[in-house]
Amino acid sequence: MRCDVAVVGAGISGALITESLTEAGLDVIVLDRRGPLLGSTPASTAMLQYELDTPLCHMAARIGQDRAERIWRRSRLAVDALRERTERLAIRAATATRGSIYLDGNVLDADGLAQEAEARRRAGFEVELIGPAAVRERYGIRGRHAIVGFGNYSADPRRLTAGYLNVAIARGARLYAPADVAGIEAGADGVVLETTEGRTVRADHVVFATGYEMLKGIPRKGNTIMSSWSIATAPQPRRIWPGAAMIWEASDPYLYIRTTPHGEVICGGENEEIADAAQRDALIAEKTRVLARKLGRLLPMIDPTPAFAWAGSFGNSPVGTPTIGPIPALPNCYAAMGYGGNGITFSMMAAQMLRGLITGTNDPDSDLVSFHRDF
Repeated sequence: MRCDVAVVGAGISGALITESLTEAGLDVIVLDRRGPLLGSTPASTAMLQYELDTPLCHMAARIGQDRAERIWRRSRLAVDALRERTERLAIRAATATRGSIYLDGNVLDADGLAQEAEARRRAGFEVELIGPAAVRERYGIRGRHAIVGFGNYSADPRRLTAGYLNVAIARGARLYAPADVAGIEAGADGVVLETTEGRTVRADHVVFATGYEMLKGIPRKGNTIMSSWSIATAPQPRRIWPGAAMIWEASDPYLYIRTTPHGEVICGGENEEIADAAQRDALIAEKTRVLARKLGRLLPMIDPTPAFAWAGSFGNSPVGTPTIGPIPALPNCYAAMGYGGNGITFSMMAAQMLRGLITGTNDPDSDLVSFHRDF
């Protein structure tokens, strides 16, 4: 088979990238060794925030203020672009625009939270810093300071992925699964992919959007594999806090909480550096108990009893920034990986950047996430 671009991976990253490339007029083939909508995608809690796991004030101290502010601003643009594009394409995925509540913790105490609020204001973000009395009055959370943010997004990750894949397929994209890539021959004239099923795909460019399961030969850029656990309650719309804002903590490990349009409460966290799926899944019962206990303690107005529990893995990076762009020593090959806790937000960023890099229009922020960056 022959195409302009082969995208390896049919999860949310592959879907967003494929849709963007087909809009640019490129012929795209998508390959996935399992099938679409699988892997880490259905495990995502889909809190689509512009705020990165690494606080802006900490990131500025590590990589410089200019670069840190640029990354945060581009993350804001990615959330806005995903919302606008999803609406324009009429994709129905249980989406909602929500504010966020960032609570003080063992990473940022009350003074650190004030410093973080100032760093965000300097970078141009609209935030509100509130004390324990206001946090309790507005959200029913006791004894915590908070930064209130605005304009984040949530969605059903499977429906979002299906929607973008269907748009791309309607434009002529071809999807093959199972198709497990076993061999890569990359050169100046293009790339040849060989699958274990005996298929051969010849492409001008290849994008690897396989989440944390990167092929051998692709540099890890300091990435590690993390596992996270999540629970969801039964619907309880009358008990949801005002505005249904997303809640997360300046803590390690941190708790993250959002609601669905039907009033279920989704809570996740307790992240650990575990790569083995069996080891990860063996902890679901234990982590479920911990998450339910923490959820009930933080939000006493809701019923924290889990109706569902699951686990997922993702690639993490040293400062919480993704790696997106050309792969060293593999001509015409690109990767998108190391998303940390901002998975789908960075998937959208990857779709925007890779479209520019492949079509030749380039991207002004690609240096921030390239394999050649020095952080």
